[in-house]
Amino acid sequence: MLAPHMMFLRQLKSELWKLFGKKRTYIGFGMFLLAQNAMLLGFHYSKGMKRGMERVLQGNGYMVEDYVSALTVALIMLIPQILLLMPLYTGLIGGDLVAKEAEDGTLRMILCRPVSRWRVLLVKWVAGVIFSISQVVALGVMALVFASFWFPWRGMFVLIPEPERIFAVLSAAEGLKLYAASHLFLAINASTMMTLAFMFGCFNMKPAAATVLSISFLLLNLVLESIPALSEYRPYLLLHHFRSWVTVYGSPLDWARLWTAVAVLAAFNVSCLFIGGTAFHLRDIKS
Repeated sequence: MLAPHMMFLRQLKSELWKLFGKKRTYIGFGMFLLAQNAMLLGFHYSKGMKRGMERVLQGNGYMVEDYVSALTVALIMLIPQILLLMPLYTGLIGGDLVAKEAEDGTLRMILCRPVSRWRVLLVKWVAGVIFSISQVVALGVMALVFASFWFPWRGMFVLIPEPERIFAVLSAAEGLKLYAASHLFLAINASTMMTLAFMFGCFNMKPAAATVLSISFLLLNLVLESIPALSEYRPYLLLHHFRSWVTVYGSPLDWARLWTAVAVLAAFNVSCLFIGGTAFHLRDIKS
């Protein structure tokens, strides 16, 4: 008889085969590819971005030619994709992990085996986290690789507007290090988005409904955060902690903000897993 951890790894391997064997799993990767190349064409042939950077950099005593680089453009490309595309595709997978199998009837067969529902959920959630991490890695690597085809390898310029207000000029080596570090926190964000959709998928609903609910929750946070009268409540909203990844580029580094965000997002993930797991445990799936 296999040890419990070996059984868990075998089940996880099977879940990953199922997940990455579906064509719809790769929709997000394909859209990232298309969006990045479309933005790169616009950046390369448009003078608007360079003019904006020139005003800011020359106003602070820097030469724009030293910082219109692959690293700078890769970071600029990341921001709209993180805001618009990543919640959609992590939510799509998170909503599918349980709800799709319940809809297809395969979950009933899985639960006929001598395995607890909590084990089934944990295996599926870990597979979702691995997918979320792989999506963030692919997003960051593709952005940097494609940007290096069009722009030179030079220093990095970072300008993050309100409410973070970050201005930084970095060497290529330091910029690359911080670029990689920021993706560690982006992976936590992506996993949290996936977990939110995963929680809704544990209830008795269609996969699309779980995805829509998770995106709606994030949009509600965005709406509340954009209301000036509610600015004092921003630290209580999820998006405030999602944005902690950009503080990696700040000087000095705000370690308190980063670790607070990690703790809050970890607690949010645990809460979603507990709520979803409880709902799943109470569902009548076998009949």
